[in-house]
Amino acid sequence: MLGRTSLVVAVALLLAACAAPPNKEMDEAQGAIDAARAAGADQYAPQELTAAVNALNQSHEAVVQRDYRSALSFALDSRERAQDAAKQAAEQHAVLGGQTERALTQVRTLLDRGDQRLKVAASVRVPGGTIMRAKTELASARTTVQKASAAADRGDYQAAQRELDGISQRATATIEEIEKAIAARQPRSRR
Repeated sequence: MLGRTSLVVAVALLLAACAAPPNKEMDEAQGAIDAARAAGADQYAPQELTAAVNALNQSHEAVVQRDYRSALSFALDSRERAQDAAKQAAEQHAVLGGQTERALTQVRTLLDRGDQRLKVAASVRVPGGTIMRAKTELASARTTVQKASAAADRGDYQAAQRELDGISQRATATIEEIEKAIAARQPRSRR
C-alpha cells in the first residue's frame, strides 16, 4: 500500500511540475548561451552554440503550445549544449593562442636572421638594389608581425593567424634571395 501511495505522489508531483512553463530552466539556458557567447563560442564553437540557441527556441515554441514537458526537455538540452559550446570555445581559444604564439616566434626568428644576413650582404658589397628590396620586404613583414601581435594581445587569435598567413614563406624567400646575392659576391675557392 505504501508503495502505491508513493507512486501516486510521484506521478502527481511530475504532473504538477509539467503544469507550468519551465521558466527557471529556460532562464538558465539563456544564461548559458550568453556565457558561451562571452567565451567566444560564436567564433570557436558556432555549431554547438547554434544548436543551443535552436533548442531554446524550440523550448519557447513548446511553451506557446503549452507542452511544458517538451519545453523543459528543450531548455535542459539548450543549457547543456551552451555549456559544451563554452567549453569548446575555451579549449579552441587556448589551442589557437598557442599556435599563434609559436608562429609569431618563428617569424620573428626569421626576421632577425634576415637582418643578420643583410649585414653580411652589406659587408660583401651586394648591390644596393638587392639590399633595398630585401630591407623593404623585411620591414613590411615586421609591420605585419606587429599587427598580428596586437591582435594576439587582444585575444583575437583568428585575426592574428590571418595576418601571419604566408609571412613565413615570404620571409624565407627574402632570406634565400639575400643568401644567393651573398654567395654571388664571395670569392670561389680554387681546387
